[in-house]
Amino acid sequence: MEATKQLNEIRQQVSECKKCKLHLTRNRSVPGEGPAESKVMFIGEGPGFHENEQGKPFVGQAGKFLDELLGYAGLHRETVYITNVVKCRPPGNRDPELEELAACRPYLDTQMGIIDPPVIVTLGRFSMSHFILDGKISVIHGKPVAIKGKLIVPMYHPAAALHQPALKSVLIEDFKKLPGIIERGLMEIKEKTVPYEADSTMPENKGDEHQQDAQQLSLF
Repeated sequence: MEATKQLNEIRQQVSECKKCKLHLTRNRSVPGEGPAESKVMFIGEGPGFHENEQGKPFVGQAGKFLDELLGYAGLHRETVYITNVVKCRPPGNRDPELEELAACRPYLDTQMGIIDPPVIVTLGRFSMSHFILDGKISVIHGKPVAIKGKLIVPMYHPAAALHQPALKSVLIEDFKKLPGIIERGLMEIKEKTVPYEADSTMPENKGDEHQQDAQQLSLF
């Protein structure tokens, strides 16, 4: 399939990428994996130790928890696409820097264009910020936003629950609700019943391509 071929080309480009300093410390790049026809795309923040060793996303402890969360949502890893906003591990699992996010953004944007998933679930604040610049994950987790005809669902990163056990139940409940969020959210987008309303957590941010045409959905 042409889409699969294009994703493989992105994989090759990422493996050879030297656009930022992360290439100096990586063992293996982690472009992402999943079917080209995936309807749901999960976007995390960056590879960790195990991902850096294996070249696959979410294969450490956070990945095991993500697999558990997918089960709560009635999803399977084999049917969704999983990637990160940066494709190489930040040393010591530190936060990705602006230069690194900017260097990787074209790869992620191209992947989204190839797969064209109707639903994108962001995992963590850096992934969320790719779409919602000024949102607070503590406020909008589990609350869908329509952006350019796609359903964006911000979630906490699974790793957050490993460091803050209280968040585990929050993530589980959000993922249990995900099937209903997707069904009702896509219906609202299709029917275009919800006008865009800007507020402090869902800004217009007209200067950013992904922020245009945002609609805060009325599911909650």
